[in-house]
This record gives sequence, C-alpha cells and structure tokens, in this order.
Amino acid sequence: MTRRQADLALLTATFLWGTSFVAVKSALADATPFAFIAVRFGIAALALAPGTHFRPGPGRLELVGGLLLGTLVAVGFISQTAGLVITTPSRSAFIVAVSSILAPVIALALLGQRPSWLAAAALALAMFGIYLLTAPDAGGLNRGDLLTLICAACFGGQIVAVTVLSPRYDARRLVFWQIAVTAVLGALAAGLLEHPHIRWTPRFLGALGYTVLFASTICFLLQMSAQRHMSSARAALIFCLEPLFAALTSWLVLGERLSLVQWVGGALILLGMLVAEPPWQPAPARSAATLDG
Repeated sequence: MTRRQADLALLTATFLWGTSFVAVKSALADATPFAFIAVRFGIAALALAPGTHFRPGPGRLELVGGLLLGTLVAVGFISQTAGLVITTPSRSAFIVAVSSILAPVIALALLGQRPSWLAAAALALAMFGIYLLTAPDAGGLNRGDLLTLICAACFGGQIVAVTVLSPRYDARRLVFWQIAVTAVLGALAAGLLEHPHIRWTPRFLGALGYTVLFASTICFLLQMSAQRHMSSARAALIFCLEPLFAALTSWLVLGERLSLVQWVGGALILLGMLVAEPPWQPAPARSAATLDG
C-alpha cells in the first residue's frame, strides 16, 4: 500500500466514523447506551469471525495487545455513547477530535516518537479549525461532554496502539479482538450500570445496520491496514476531519446549516493536512516499534 492509498483508506474510515454520530444519536432514541453498544459490537464480531484466521493461535503479546485495543475501544465507545445521550453530535465530534492532539502526546510519552515541528504546527492549525467548525456553546462543559473527554483520551491511546501493533500482527485478527472485547465490556456495562432495553423500530434497525456495517467493521479494518504505513501524528491529523464530516451529516440529515466561520474551520483542517506532510515530500522511514522493550 502506497502512502497515498493509506491516506485514502484512513480518510474513508474517518468519513464513515464522522457520519455515524447522527446514526448513534438516532439509535439512542430507542435503546439504552450500553445495550446498544453490546448489540452493535456483538453483531460486528459475529460478522468478522468467519473471515478471521485463528490458526496458528495468538501468542501472549498478541493477546495482550488485543485486550489493550479492545479495552481502549470499549471504554471510548461506552463513554462516547453515554455522552451522546446528553450532548449533541457536533459537540461530541469536536471533543472526540481532541484525540488527534492526544495521540502524538501519548506516542511521545510512551514510545519516544517526537513529532516534527511541522506536524505539531499542523495539528495546532487543524485543532483551531475544528474549534471554528464545531465550537461548544458558551455554557461550558456538561456531563455528556465530560464523558466524551474520556472517549477522546481512549481513542488517542488507540491510535498509538494501532501504530505499534498493526505491523506485527494480522490486521483482521486485531480488529476482531478489539470488537469482541468491546461487545463483552458493553454487555457487562449494560447489566451493571443501566436497565437495558431496546425498541426494535425501523429507525433503530437502520442506525444499527449502518454502525455495524461501516463504523464497527469496515472502518477498523481500513484503519488497521492504513496505519501500517504512517506515523501516529499523520493518522491523528487525518482523524481531524471527523468533525467536518459529522457537521456535514448533521446539515444534510438534520438540516443544520454551516456558517461561514465553520466553513473556514473546515478549510483550516484541510490546510493542516497539507502542512504536516506535503504530497511532494517523500514519506519518512518508520522505525519498528515493538512491545518487547
């Protein structure tokens, strides 16, 4: 896979994740958050299982990595979904995008991967664009926003973990581990923290089908394959486009209109991508990050 193909694959995943905010918000009108998580990822795990190679069996480090990925994804989606009960899709998308800033910080702290000054400047530019695009209201953070901040921290860690693990292990099997663990933890949360219920309305089935097929399977497969060929900082920057896609979906589906300032924010995000790694600049050689140290 070339760098351009990797960028396109991750951009496709980002688009699908961005459009899923409205679908999740719609599903929560007919289901409790953790019950939705359990059903969504349970079905996704069942769908991935037939094409996943489980032989030879995974080693200890792969199991640890899969459990780490699954825990980060599970806590991330559980907190994000619970937060969407209270906050709006656009606010949620903005806060989740903070993971793009946290990923290089986590990579620096845990792996010593120091981003270039261009990447750091581009991330700052992109985050300013995100603020213009989906700035929270002046009322400050509500409880749903605080829950979504937990999601942002987990997704930042997941971006780094995928960068480390994807070159070492089978991509589809890693995706299966993280989705299966998310389903199990979602079911535990539903049983312990809420009175689970689901109304199987056409609206719920449509939202469930969209999130299972795209946001819970195809997106993770694209991410796992693409991040074999890029740094955490590059991946984090592409993920900055997620709130742009979320805002566009809200405009098309819910009738929310973007102001001129918001369009400027989207343009700054695109500019940040170009500043980070211009198309004419050769891709830097990646050092092999391992879990053995």
